[in-house]
Amino acid sequence: MTTSPSNTETPAEAPETDATKTKSGTSQQRISALDVLRGFALCGILFVNIKPVTHFAYDNYSLATLGDASGWLQLFVQQRFFPIFSLLFGMGFSLFLRSAANRAPRPRLLLVRRLLVLLLLGGAHQVLHPGEALLFYAVFGLVLLLPSSWLPRWAVAALAVLLTPFGVYFGGTVLIPGMFMVGSALVRYGVVDTFDRAWRVPLVAFFAFAGVALPALIVQIGDIGNSGFSTSSAIAGLAMAGAYVCLILVLLQTPVRAGLQRIFAPLGKMALTNYIGATLIMVGLRYAFDLPASESWGLLMGLAAGILALQWVFSTLWLRRFTQGPLEWVWRTATWWQAQPLRRPSSVA
Repeated sequence: MTTSPSNTETPAEAPETDATKTKSGTSQQRISALDVLRGFALCGILFVNIKPVTHFAYDNYSLATLGDASGWLQLFVQQRFFPIFSLLFGMGFSLFLRSAANRAPRPRLLLVRRLLVLLLLGGAHQVLHPGEALLFYAVFGLVLLLPSSWLPRWAVAALAVLLTPFGVYFGGTVLIPGMFMVGSALVRYGVVDTFDRAWRVPLVAFFAFAGVALPALIVQIGDIGNSGFSTSSAIAGLAMAGAYVCLILVLLQTPVRAGLQRIFAPLGKMALTNYIGATLIMVGLRYAFDLPASESWGLLMGLAAGILALQWVFSTLWLRRFTQGPLEWVWRTATWWQAQPLRRPSSVA
């Protein structure tokens, strides 16, 4: 079953290192809020992707009972996380360029290599998950993000303003360029650097996004059977994605910060490994539970929650001994064309 990025989603690119030394000797610390956002987004991606990957075909888009998740997924998950991943990828691209510029004489060559590796990973992943978005991210990264790195930041912001409405109107992969530009502009204007301490601006933005999302949701409910293709769904999806991001940023400045970091950061730091690993697990579950013949949304959602719990345990234990996930290490090693540190110093015998 082939799916489009409007109903299949992918993790974003992570910052290059936990702390990078600049040419001046100062340290650029990892932005921890991005790990939380990435982990939060990974949870949403799995609930979106488990249906197409397992070939679960039952679709009635009902809001009649909480036991039938189809309609509720359309309202709160579908098209809500794809914009977040695209935004985070644009951020990750510009953060990588900023970091690499302080470590290598030709940082854009590293970016080309990084995107080509992602292209190969995406192509291989298409075998198990046709229509997944890694391949699209790599292509748009090469043809759009890379050339835009030579543009002044005001031009990148202008492209974001121009491209995003087209993405909302046409949907699917057309949304990627606009979100890439928004994420890149937020890094180049220094907004992302405030994510670990800001709450006032995100709070105001949350109410603004919610104000747009609410009427769009009401319209979408009236056409729930066609919501995957409607303009109201796309508008609600983008607005809710913005509201989700802003709400997380606000909550990170409250006493629940430690809990959010404990729950989502391990998943976010290993997003690529967990994303592709989840596909392998879901393919196995497809046959183990005969999901193409099932009509139980409860079973499907329970399996998704179980996968996330398993991945959280694995990620937490893995990161106690290693600095990054296995696929993250492969990606980084191929990018720099030399083996990167993996074990934490305290775990070396």
